[in-house]
Amino acid sequence: TPVEAPGLKLSKIGLIMLGVGDLARAVAFYRDTLGLPVAQQIPGFAFLNAGGVTLALSEPLAKNSPSRVGATELVFSVEGVREAYEALRARGVVFSIEPRVVNPPMWAASFADPDGHRLSLFGPERKA
Repeated sequence: TPVEAPGLKLSKIGLIMLGVGDLARAVAFYRDTLGLPVAQQIPGFAFLNAGGVTLALSEPLAKNSPSRVGATELVFSVEGVREAYEALRARGVVFSIEPRVVNPPMWAASFADPDGHRLSLFGPERKA
C-alpha cells in the first residue's frame, strides 16, 4: 500500500536536467547560440537560467543513462516565432521543422541541440 501524505501536492518543476556528451559543447550551444545565462558550473554540470526554471546540463546523467534522447521536447516561449527563427538561423541553428501554425494563432518551429535533444519555439507568428 502506498504511504499516505495528506496535503502533499507537487506543483512546481524547479529544474530540468538533460544528459549531454560534451559539457563545453552543450554550454556553448545553450549560452552562446540560444542566449541562456549560466548561473553556475561545477565539474560535469552546468546550470542555466531558463526563466523560472533551471536547465541543468549533466555529463554524468548521459553516462549513466541507456539512451540520451527520449520522447521529450523543451519548448521555448517566444514573442515572435519568425523573429526567433531568423535570429537562431543566423547563429547556425538548423531547423528540422520550419515555422508553421500549430494552434491558431500560435506558431512553432523545431530544432535540436548538439546532443539531439528536441527543442522548439512557440508563440505568435510575429511580435506584436
